[in-house]
Amino acid sequence: METSSTNVKESERARYASDEERWQAVVQKDHSASQMLGIADRVAALDWQEITEDLNDRGCAVAKSVLAPEECQALAGMYDEDKYFRSRIVMARHGFGRGEYKYWAYPLPDTVAALRSALYQQLFEIANRWNKIMGIDISYPADHEKYLARCHRAGQTKPTPLLLQYLEGDYNCLHQDVYGENVFPLQVAFLLSIPGTDFTGGEFVLTEQRPRMQSRAEVVGLKQGDGVIFAVHHRPVQGTRGPYRVNLRHGVSRLRSGHRNTLGVIFHDGK
Repeated sequence: METSSTNVKESERARYASDEERWQAVVQKDHSASQMLGIADRVAALDWQEITEDLNDRGCAVAKSVLAPEECQALAGMYDEDKYFRSRIVMARHGFGRGEYKYWAYPLPDTVAALRSALYQQLFEIANRWNKIMGIDISYPADHEKYLARCHRAGQTKPTPLLLQYLEGDYNCLHQDVYGENVFPLQVAFLLSIPGTDFTGGEFVLTEQRPRMQSRAEVVGLKQGDGVIFAVHHRPVQGTRGPYRVNLRHGVSRLRSGHRNTLGVIFHDGK
């Protein structure tokens, strides 16, 4: 009797283990299938009132926990797969700093394409409002594909989203990501690595040059999966005599240890 009872228990354990494995496989499949659809929901669920206020006040804002750790790891892991990219830039060769980056090729990876579309939907109204305040007679359509069509008609047909890689001692000089006459005034950089674990140093830095005033610097702390939204080249600031335009540049401070990967989402295409 004891042997029979033991066999029954072992059979039940095997059945339950098999059921659990099947259930975990289903859960994992559903999770993977929903990740791309979930990006639009995650972007829409951000506190856009706070983000808008931060952009108006400081020229940058943090979009928290947009990417899951596995999505960050998957994107960073694609860096060595050249088939996903159109070109590779070694910064030191061009005086851009130290480190390197690669421009994604079309078609963009699903995660990158989903981020680009969902973020544009939230940012185009801010961009239009900024241009109106600054007296710039350029407006942006609600549909990102229509805006890309405008870029392509102007000869800006190359995708500009990029994947950056920094190692110890690397840094990115202050710069502006302008790739032609069509420039969407906001962009986003997502941290794919874990600060304090994967790397130290390597802070995102934004500087603002104000007329007849000393420049102002902003250092933005990010966690893995966070994105920093920031002005590409200029933004309006309210002064005592009305609004005026300030010029901005961004970069990355020296990496003191480890490695750091970043996803850059730029909304205009380049020449």
